[in-house]
Amino acid sequence: MSFLIPAAYADAAAPAAAAGPAGTGFEWIFLVGFLVIFYLMIWRPQAKRAKEQKNLLSALQKGDEVVTNGGIAGKIVKVSDDFVVLEVSDSVELKFQKGAIAATLPKGTLKAI
Repeated sequence: MSFLIPAAYADAAAPAAAAGPAGTGFEWIFLVGFLVIFYLMIWRPQAKRAKEQKNLLSALQKGDEVVTNGGIAGKIVKVSDDFVVLEVSDSVELKFQKGAIAATLPKGTLKAI
């Protein structure tokens, strides 16, 4: 059966030269470039969105029209430290955590809907 698989013999040639200082410099440039791309495409936009959301939640006040993460639109009736009360209809008020507020709407949007 040895005629199907050729025999491999060790070569007595000299081993290949190891990578010198020029090879390690390119690796460092590649690593730094990867970190810069990671920062610009992932870290910075996410931090910007988190800062905008924090500013939105701290600026909530009575009378603002908002939309929750679940898609419920309403007018803020009461604001406390952790919760807001939304009026979604003439006689219906719902309590939500502040973190559930996704966006504020321009004044008069609810009447136009």
